[in-house]
Amino acid sequence: MYAFTVETKKRTQFVNIDADVRRIIQTAKLKNGLLQLHVPHTTAGITINENADPDVLHDLEFALDKIAPWHAAAYRHAEGNSAAHVKASMMGPSLALIIRDGEPQLGTWQSVFFCEFDGPRRRNVWATALRDEG
Repeated sequence: MYAFTVETKKRTQFVNIDADVRRIIQTAKLKNGLLQLHVPHTTAGITINENADPDVLHDLEFALDKIAPWHAAAYRHAEGNSAAHVKASMMGPSLALIIRDGEPQLGTWQSVFFCEFDGPRRRNVWATALRDEG
């Protein structure tokens, strides 16, 4: 297993982790296969989205805030961070990347983003390299 940390500075933050992903691929000497990424936190997630226009991440944050506002009378969780739990569940805790010729197979405008919803924090991302022997 491989791991790296992500330092966040805001309550909600989308952090491009492409460089970390590429470093793991290189360290694992993964030529072809899958790289499974996992975020072991209940108030953070991971996703793939556009890397070219920062307004996309702004709009994503806006939409998630509309769906799960930080303050809602119906929330019961005693810690007061129910919105972060909802948003993390919507993004999901893990994803798999196809690796071909040592490169993640992402579209032209795609990047991998760590999604913070209860920051600032120091978070972990775990990874497992699965080789294609064929």
